[in-house]
Amino acid sequence: MSSMRIVESSQEMVRACRQAAHPLGLVPTMGALHQGHLDLVRRARRENDTVAVSIFVNPAQFGAGEDLSKYPRDLDRDLDLLQRENTDLVFVPGPEDVYPPGFDTWVDMGSLADKLEGAHRPGHFRGVATVVTKLFNLARPERAYFGQKDGQQTVVVRRFVRDLAMGLEVVVVPTVREPDGLALSSRNVYLTPEQRRAAPVIYRAIRRAEESWRAGERDAATLRQQIRQVLEAEPLVEGIDYVSAADGESLEELEGAGPGTMLSTAVLLGQVRLIDNVILE
Repeated sequence: MSSMRIVESSQEMVRACRQAAHPLGLVPTMGALHQGHLDLVRRARRENDTVAVSIFVNPAQFGAGEDLSKYPRDLDRDLDLLQRENTDLVFVPGPEDVYPPGFDTWVDMGSLADKLEGAHRPGHFRGVATVVTKLFNLARPERAYFGQKDGQQTVVVRRFVRDLAMGLEVVVVPTVREPDGLALSSRNVYLTPEQRRAAPVIYRAIRRAEESWRAGERDAATLRQQIRQVLEAEPLVEGIDYVSAADGESLEELEGAGPGTMLSTAVLLGQVRLIDNVILE
């Protein structure tokens, strides 16, 4: 097992990544690691000489009333998991390192940030795009790894990497699911046993529309309605923030669904907000 280096400051991260063997693969995370994150690390391990993982609960992507203080944190467990995956470098900065006094430069994602998650979490993607840009500048990776579960996030990252000519490959890895279909998420720990039993309804709803599309249904409004019907039939679903059938690059809602359309939804089970998506292929 290789010796894993833990780095806490930006300056040290820059030095470590400059000295490391390249290609370097970066996996940005907020910790509370699960199999979905470890899938990203394994993919990075296969494709790069050096694997770096960042663990940073980014305050800039949490809105008023969101669960920043309650967000699950277990650094010792995370480090143990990463050690077992032969991770080379783990960057664990504090907020004052990432956002030092006087910090006032932000990556504004334009219209992509106003849709879906962005419409319900104003400022979220500005926070995501800014911190990920900073991580890319520190590590200078050849590749960066993200999970498809955060579908809109993958679209946002790919867009600013392209628009700002960052010259790295964004690798999107398929969503990892529980046997009953629930997408792995750090927030799943908040579910009560009853809510956990109900939660697979989210994927079931999206799958219903996906199967309908495979059977020939092309009307996006019909697909959205099918998702909504399945969700509304579950008594423990207390709210549906959105149901979407959108273009996989612009995130504009479609009238006709085709290959590359992203079906997505955000659902409230009690206080727990869960998201999921599939790309039609």
